Amino acid sequence: MEVAFYLSGLVAVLATLGVVVSVNPVHALLYLIVSLIGVAMVFFALGAPFAGALEIIVYAGAIMVLFVFVVMMLNLGEAVVDQERAWLKPGIWRGPAVLAALLLVILAVTLWRGDIGMVIAGETLTAKAVGMTLFGPWLLVVELGAMLLLAALVTASHVGRLSTPRQTPGRDASTKEGA
Repeated sequence: MEVAFYLSGLVAVLATLGVVVSVNPVHALLYLIVSLIGVAMVFFALGAPFAGALEIIVYAGAIMVLFVFVVMMLNLGEAVVDQERAWLKPGIWRGPAVLAALLLVILAVTLWRGDIGMVIAGETLTAKAVGMTLFGPWLLVVELGAMLLLAALVTASHVGRLSTPRQTPGRDASTKEGA
């Protein structure tokens, strides 16, 4: 399990460097997803499968919500379809695919060796322990975070709404002011 821990950590660090140095935001997003999966693998190697699952669910979900916010705010339409096709060429996936394949090999070797029950140190994190912590002493922080996300959703929806020019009743939009 130590090998899985160190290799997953290395993939997470390399993918995070890919996020930082990537010029294209779509490339950075792909590297960020691989980085989050690498961190989740580190949690699995440490014997915290629930924390690893939360890492994937919460952060991957948050990334998708953030992506939706950006699309809503930028009002992307038919004009950028060609640009998106250019971004999604197979060469773009090369770096994240290599790092994700390395994580897959680590996972396969770990499963093949049967080291699933072994942990490096610490005790297993359960859903009950996370729930007791989040909804016990941290309840106010969880609720404030939920309200902040709701405010961000309402703001993104409002900013992303298409503004249509208002017309005065009884006037045709095709007529000119001086005519």
